Amino acid sequence: MNAMIEKIGTLWPELTVLFGACVCLALGLSQRAASRRLIPWAAALALATAVGIAWSASSATGSWSLAVFIKVAVAGIGVLLVMLFEHIPEPPDAAGAPGGGEPAPDSSAGTSPRGEFTALLLFSLAGAMLCAGAEDLVWLFLALELTSLPTYVLVTAVRRHGDAAEAGVKYFFLGALATATFLYGFALIYGATGSTAFDVIRAAVADQRIEYGAATPLMVTGMVLAVLGLCYKIAAVPMHFYAADVYQGAATPVTAVLAFVPKTAGFVGLIAIMGLVQWQLPDTLAWMLWIIAAATMTVGNVLGLLQSNVKRVLAYSSIAHSGYMIVGLLAGVTADPSPLGNGTAAVLFYLVIYGLATVAAFGVLGCLSDSNGIEAQRFDDIAGLAKRQPVLAAILLIAVLSLLGFPLTAGFLGKIYIFGSAVKHQYIWLVVIAVLNSAVSAVYYLRIAGACYFADPARPVHAARTPGPRFAAAAAAAAAVALFVAGGTMIDAARQAAVQVNNPEIADVAEDRGEMERLSAGDWESKRARE
Repeated sequence: MNAMIEKIGTLWPELTVLFGACVCLALGLSQRAASRRLIPWAAALALATAVGIAWSASSATGSWSLAVFIKVAVAGIGVLLVMLFEHIPEPPDAAGAPGGGEPAPDSSAGTSPRGEFTALLLFSLAGAMLCAGAEDLVWLFLALELTSLPTYVLVTAVRRHGDAAEAGVKYFFLGALATATFLYGFALIYGATGSTAFDVIRAAVADQRIEYGAATPLMVTGMVLAVLGLCYKIAAVPMHFYAADVYQGAATPVTAVLAFVPKTAGFVGLIAIMGLVQWQLPDTLAWMLWIIAAATMTVGNVLGLLQSNVKRVLAYSSIAHSGYMIVGLLAGVTADPSPLGNGTAAVLFYLVIYGLATVAAFGVLGCLSDSNGIEAQRFDDIAGLAKRQPVLAAILLIAVLSLLGFPLTAGFLGKIYIFGSAVKHQYIWLVVIAVLNSAVSAVYYLRIAGACYFADPARPVHAARTPGPRFAAAAAAAAAVALFVAGGTMIDAARQAAVQVNNPEIADVAEDRGEMERLSAGDWESKRARE
């Protein structure tokens, strides 16, 4: 009972976000326009409170755990995502605006679906936060599903358009296939170890190494299937096919959510899976991840060159960034105190940097629409943006430069940490592929910047008057620059969080147990006394 109470005590950030989601639902049902205008404020307050609670937990212990780091990152960027949702297009029956257009002012009567949409966003954010605190395969599975299920609804419901319906169908059915894949992998891991608890699984794997010299084939097969299924969450090859169509079909604020929240949950899940074998990856899994990383980077960047739709370009960019982060996962967790010594710490840092740049880029696109209320997507829509909206053009420029990894942006530090950790762990050829892919990505990133600054306006495009998306995009871009200067504190927190992912005491106990069985009682006591 005490253990359960203690565990519930660690869930106050998630409970706060879930309570905020319920409040948003209630406000959305209100008949009063003034109450409905409180929806984004209630959501932002819940997320800010969650950040404060999680941050105080790190201050109390004097260190950062994986759970605390992810909770602060997800809830913090979640505040910016809520601001983007201020400009979500209302369905015709709620606001009288055409699907894909600007939201009309709230009427004095009737209810608004914005409360439901914001609540679904909070549910998804809470799921990503729960993934970080998972200590059991069942818990991890439920948290991943809580992250994903609201996004299926958001893709289809927020934008009343045929593209959104098609995107929702693709996203849902491919998601169901991926869920079945990693759930089957979890079942095989349970069959190989007899438990779903992470600490027991780690001890069982350590015993397998002592008895057989390696993890059993059943355990390895389970891990391979689990990783393959989680590739869908992070939009990595071979589970990447949905990304471009779904990113294009969904409303722009929802696309920003898809680009960050499920990806974060997926990488947290992958970190948990790697931790089950203490980052001593079986050769089969290591080579599989090597191939996935190389293929994901290459496919994302090459296909990104061929796109004429900005949202599809950013979709393939998202795929490529998953490849970069898998490189860091291969480098793994070590106790190396240097910034370049810990690949998983680099991945955690990179997730935050990528999330900020993504919010900035999609925030700018979400502010723009044509005279018919259709949101900006094509290069023609942003052509000459610097002449019409210089601030939005500057924000978009910072966002794409950070995604590119250009110096003076935090994206540069993120790639230095990722590639440096991989070099230190002898993944030289993979780093060469990653650097070449980064060079290729410069073509389409600079194409976006060039359209803003050097092209003539091709069609009339208007900027939304709602302040939320503008502020969110500006804040994200400012953070992407500020973290280039002050990123050391965050990378230190990420390193502390990553080191705590591994639990070497489990392996030590299992090795001691195996050695004790090989020695006589007297020899064992003599060995312990010498130590």
